[in-house]
Amino acid sequence: MQMFELFIPSDFFKFMIDLKKLQKDIYDNKVAKGFNTTDIHLEFCLTYGELAEAFTAYHKKLPDLDEELADVVIYLLGLAAILNIDLEDEILKKVEKNKKRKYKKINGVNIRTKDA
Repeated sequence: MQMFELFIPSDFFKFMIDLKKLQKDIYDNKVAKGFNTTDIHLEFCLTYGELAEAFTAYHKKLPDLDEELADVVIYLLGLAAILNIDLEDEILKKVEKNKKRKYKKINGVNIRTKDA
């Protein structure tokens, strides 16, 4: 059996994102610029608006789809910070939960048959 050595460049991990820090930076920027940090309903609407803009960019094949998707994430992280939700932790837990779910295709549609 032939063994292969895995090569990881020394700067590989500098590209990893610390969502906790990013979430805090986004919240701090909102505070510093005087953006909303108290009206939760407004923040949900603004987040929805950014998602709609991303869909429009995709649908119309506009060149700024990547920036619009970044806006969606920024708004989600900001909303999570306002609500004191550790989104990094919640995402990791949800990914694990989704891995354990079982589905069965019925009439071309995935139907969940077992929850985590």
